Amino acid sequence: MSSLAIQDAYLTYGNHRVLGPVTLDVRAGEHLILLGKSGCGKSTLLNHLYTENRQDCALIPQDLGLVENLSVYHNVYMGRLQRYSALRNCLNFIYPAVARIAEVTPLLEQLGLDEKCFSAVAELSGGQQQRVAVARALYQAAPVLLADEPVSALDGPEADRVMALLGQYFATAVISLHDVDRALRYGQRIIAIQNGELVLDESAHRLTVSSLNEFY
Repeated sequence: MSSLAIQDAYLTYGNHRVLGPVTLDVRAGEHLILLGKSGCGKSTLLNHLYTENRQDCALIPQDLGLVENLSVYHNVYMGRLQRYSALRNCLNFIYPAVARIAEVTPLLEQLGLDEKCFSAVAELSGGQQQRVAVARALYQAAPVLLADEPVSALDGPEADRVMALLGQYFATAVISLHDVDRALRYGQRIIAIQNGELVLDESAHRLTVSSLNEFY
């Protein structure tokens, strides 16, 4: 059973065709990793999946999509804006609800950001901002994760900790990475993109680092 699907689609960025025709089934319960050089179309594919399945997906975009003049708490809270009325959301931005703070705080603790809860995002490092975007996705608690280079600004141990958290919270995920070794450790299925096509679709356990290096 597919969780997400694309059938013979041509994907564009602006007026430029990036990928296609693309056919892809993402099965419920699998972690799929996208590999390929910068500009190959990984972001375009993820954005298409999100546009077509917005209600079921949490997105971590490459640009993070944070509001820098708001606090870490408020940025994370935005993962659940659609669950509440406009009035309640407005009140929460002025007077953060104790119950919502209690929901967000454990996520920030797991990501080492609990002391930054009410700091403005603009005051954080790039790695901290990336973890805020991760916390927002975790808080959204959607069935599917779509993540575009979600650990690119983190060092090895921190990146592994975040990848493990994403795997724990999301049974189904499509994640783009540049680190081939990490892709094989955290992905169940690997898709490689090259020259506007999906040129590899294989189970991770059948692949090696050396077999994937050609795509970089």
